[in-house]
Amino acid sequence: MLKRANLSGNPNLGVYISITDQIAIVPLNLSQDNEATLIEDLNVDVVKTTISGSNLAGALSVGNSNGLIVSPHVLDRELSILKSAGINVSQINDKYTAAGNIILANDYGAIASPLLSKRSIKTIEDTLDVEVVRSSILNMDIIGSIATTTNKGTLLHREASEEDIDLVEDVLKVHADLGTVGRGIALVGACSISNSNGALVPENTTGPEMARLEEALGFTDFDDY
Repeated sequence: MLKRANLSGNPNLGVYISITDQIAIVPLNLSQDNEATLIEDLNVDVVKTTISGSNLAGALSVGNSNGLIVSPHVLDRELSILKSAGINVSQINDKYTAAGNIILANDYGAIASPLLSKRSIKTIEDTLDVEVVRSSILNMDIIGSIATTTNKGTLLHREASEEDIDLVEDVLKVHADLGTVGRGIALVGACSISNSNGALVPENTTGPEMARLEEALGFTDFDDY
């Protein structure tokens, strides 16, 4: 199910929410309506917590069905909340802390920024239980911001090249296509969230953008929120 929604007027859904097929890590002040949408339409359990003292869970964490990678600055109480929710969580020990911005992952593979150390790549591989390929997309390191992926498909920044598409399809083992959300926003990872059950996009996302996302992620219907 595809839905349109903002966070108190903010379209940056992927910056604030980290999602897998099982869980969504959300800000403490997430509205009841948005929480209900995640539970009912994306079929996830909602975990309310900060990451590194910040509400930017989508920027500071990334995961798949096997585990979650978080910023090295995550607090002990936050780790306790995540582990109590049954999440296999690991910290990357690197100076680049925005894991959700620089890693793109599903259950079949992961693409990580070349900025990350070999030690961090090993942590990602062990925690997410996938092969990790170090590469940029569109010559940018913010891979998680310019793409959104699920176990069914991937939507990439509208200017991604054929080589970028081939890389994503080879590593993540799903179909990939180009598109935008929110009436022309190319940072589709920063401004949307998705899993195998559905996706949330900004309220002003157009019909053609919804249709393109629906096709790229392998969905068959969508609705308004």
